[in-house]
Amino acid sequence: MLMLRKKMARSYKNFSTDFVILSFISLAFTPSEASNHKFKSKMSNYHIKNLEEYFQVYRKSVRDPETFWEEIAEENFVWRKRWDSVLKYDLEKPEVKWFEGAKLNITENCIDRHLYTRGDKTAIIFEPNDPSEKAEHISYRNLHERVCRFANVLKDHGIKKGDRVCIYVPMIPELAVSILACARIGAIHSVVFAGFSSKALSTRINDCDCKMVITSDGSFRGNKTIDLKGIVDEALESCDGVKTVLVAKRINSEIYMKVNRDKWLQPLLDEAFHDCVPEIMDAEDPLFILYTSGSTGKPKGMVHTTAGYMVYCAYTFKNVFQYREDDVYWCTADIGWITGHSYIVYGPLANGATTLMFEGVPSYPDFGRFWQVIEKHKVSQFYTAPTAIRALAKERLDFSDKYDLTSLKILGSVGEPINEEAWHWYNDNIGKKNCPIVDTWWQTETGGIMISPIPYSTPTIPTYATLPLPGIQPALMDEEGNELKGNLVDGRLCIKFPWPAMARTIWDDHKRYKETYFSAYKNYYFTGDGALRDSTGYYRITGRVDDVIIVSGHNLGTAPIEDAINEHPAVAESAVVGFPHDIKGNALYGYVIIKDTGESRDRDNLRKEINQIIADHIGPIAKLDKIQFVSGLPKTRSGKIMRRILRKIAEGDTSNLGDTSTLLNPEVVQEVIDNVL
Repeated sequence: MLMLRKKMARSYKNFSTDFVILSFISLAFTPSEASNHKFKSKMSNYHIKNLEEYFQVYRKSVRDPETFWEEIAEENFVWRKRWDSVLKYDLEKPEVKWFEGAKLNITENCIDRHLYTRGDKTAIIFEPNDPSEKAEHISYRNLHERVCRFANVLKDHGIKKGDRVCIYVPMIPELAVSILACARIGAIHSVVFAGFSSKALSTRINDCDCKMVITSDGSFRGNKTIDLKGIVDEALESCDGVKTVLVAKRINSEIYMKVNRDKWLQPLLDEAFHDCVPEIMDAEDPLFILYTSGSTGKPKGMVHTTAGYMVYCAYTFKNVFQYREDDVYWCTADIGWITGHSYIVYGPLANGATTLMFEGVPSYPDFGRFWQVIEKHKVSQFYTAPTAIRALAKERLDFSDKYDLTSLKILGSVGEPINEEAWHWYNDNIGKKNCPIVDTWWQTETGGIMISPIPYSTPTIPTYATLPLPGIQPALMDEEGNELKGNLVDGRLCIKFPWPAMARTIWDDHKRYKETYFSAYKNYYFTGDGALRDSTGYYRITGRVDDVIIVSGHNLGTAPIEDAINEHPAVAESAVVGFPHDIKGNALYGYVIIKDTGESRDRDNLRKEINQIIADHIGPIAKLDKIQFVSGLPKTRSGKIMRRILRKIAEGDTSNLGDTSTLLNPEVVQEVIDNVL
């Protein structure tokens, strides 16, 4: 405890003495203990300003969650009809309903209500891939018109409330506008990251029966162009339900346009009416479906509903990033992931913020691109992934030193736990030791940030996500299903009470939703992550405990990768595990058994062919860094592959593999070790 306090004092040496004393007093309590300590200052539910207020608000949020969230919803959002009940839930079914009976449209909260006070304020800054191309500033008034026109185009093409629309668009303004246009008319958007393969795209389109696909002729990525329309055409060969494809122009390439199906977007927008009455939605109507990898082959279509998601995203954005009216906020994620949904589009716009969309990559035209953008737009809050930080930390400091980064107030990290070396580089060289780092933990399934420091309130420690946000009740469980109480414990991270932004189901497969998230521990949501809780109640995420590997911030299930590998005619069986990587955090290591056909094959070519199959089925992000050909895989007598052993071998740690004598084929372990790459 004393050591932690000394660390905190060093971290916050620039803060006032009163603040540091307050921090130490407050940190003497875990959240549960703090709930018994009476603070007398007035509470501000929506905007937490210091650590004393955090504990005060947190205490109320867990003692009386319904009143807590009701006050936030009532005082900070526009409703067409008030709710009949704040919360109904049964985690055994599981079934959760927030603000049931309420009527609203999320775009009224993200756009319309700002028109009178912020109409001319920039809502979205679009920073193109090429720095010589002029950035675009889209005001709230202009965003309203663009969303309405797009919404009318959707209606003109038969899209109505409840229909699913697939959006396969790069990071250009049409991506954000199309999302909001769907929400405007009550259509359910399903954004697919514009880096997935045609097969991955078709799987997602078919799973939720999309009637329309929105895409572009192509995309820029650094010094490359990508033929997105060609990928869509290939995907739609097996998607009979898609009737219309709307195509935005970005790279101005010659593309194939199928008669009566494919239409250029811009002429339709030009002709569309500039206003669109929003569809009034029920609180629990689906807003979007977003697919995430699982430990089985089929991706999971997580369903997020309207009211609870809106309230939670807006609340967490305001507090985690301490957004102020004139700030410029930049999240570098792609909107194809949940981070982009929640913290590029919905969370910032619900708060009337200026949010920056970046089309490019951090290394083009050189490794100073991020810092150049920060200087150019005077970015206040910068939210990126540890993978990007590690990659940039390997480059010369003059890439960052030559830019003015004094506009920065808060730095953020997302996608995976940030390692200590990267944390310090980020803090020292980008934040100049003046910007708190929010190391945020959350998931596609949670909808919003769950555990994170609150800047200028929560003293930070490298590698720790620190404390749960108000309304979040974490629990650490042992393998027997018992909750581990107190501090200095580690276990499997669960959440024991509903929060507004939690996914309600998996599209068309509620049984899988229950089995995946609510079967391991009765009446608890199981995150799939391990975590430890230290002596002060801080949480540190220790990694996945299932067959999902986080690579460059992307959750990749091993099963679909292995399924793709096994489709190669020369492959008999495969197993994929993760191993530490300096830039990606984790990389993928494949153990592959080749069929005995009596023919010798060029191993290097075979590796290339295997990775090409993975790229075709899933996308380049899932390619293997290492492929080792083996004669067998270590298996239990029931036939289960012992991935724990393979992981240790891939990591280079063979000192303690445990008892291998009970394996069906223990001799194969030494063979794998002898030939490790």
